[in-house]
Amino acid sequence: MRSSNPVFSSLTETKRPQGQNPYGGYDNFGGAYQQNVAPQKAERPMTVDDVITKTGITLAVIIVFALVTAGTWLFISPGLGMILTIVGAIGGFITVLVSTFGKKYGSAAVTLIYAVFEGLFVGGISLLLSGFTVGNSNAGGLIGQAVLGTIGVFIGMLFVYKTGAIKVTPKFNRIMTGMMVGVLVLVLGNVVWALFTGGASPLRDGGVIAIVFSLFCIGLAAFSFLSDFDAADRLVREGAPAKMAWGVALGLAVTLVWLYTEILRLLSYFQNR
Repeated sequence: MRSSNPVFSSLTETKRPQGQNPYGGYDNFGGAYQQNVAPQKAERPMTVDDVITKTGITLAVIIVFALVTAGTWLFISPGLGMILTIVGAIGGFITVLVSTFGKKYGSAAVTLIYAVFEGLFVGGISLLLSGFTVGNSNAGGLIGQAVLGTIGVFIGMLFVYKTGAIKVTPKFNRIMTGMMVGVLVLVLGNVVWALFTGGASPLRDGGVIAIVFSLFCIGLAAFSFLSDFDAADRLVREGAPAKMAWGVALGLAVTLVWLYTEILRLLSYFQNR
């Protein structure tokens, strides 16, 4: 069963246990062992603690480099800060593509590189969306509210998953994937609109349509956590190698950053009304 998160989708699409191997443990990633191949030491299976640790490290790196961009913007040069923000956005997007399609989902290096790029992006976009760059005295308060909102949604959806209030099924994941593809198309359309008109489209101009769209994105990101938790849970139960926790950390970080930016964007709309 695939996840709607593209990172987790690639994790779970090809990584299935193939049964007990002749030397103990499970051959999760390569099919049945050849009888004429010498036994190799099995890698330690992934645990929930691995997921928590790797996710914590990834988020810590994001926070550190977010502070780097913010500090650069505030104390060195706004122009350089903007460059770091753009580099972070492009670099983070490319890194996710590499992880998803380049089969690098168990790579600590790829996950940490993503964290560096995404941190640079988050630091800049936080200043922009909060209005700090235009002198909004309540910018820090908006950022704090967005962080608390993100944590609250994460904990709430974890509770929903653990209680089984909403079941993650193949149909659920297909619906989530379809809606995420739709949102991606709309976001790309918004970028094209901005390039040709020099202004924000109705999806991002702070009006009623923009508020509804942000609420929809927040809800979609929140429900994406259910697919993420389910994919991670199955990898632990199937005995995936411990290094795969880096892929889980990457998938969770992608959803967390998306949720945070959408919450901050929504708060900025109300701040400016």
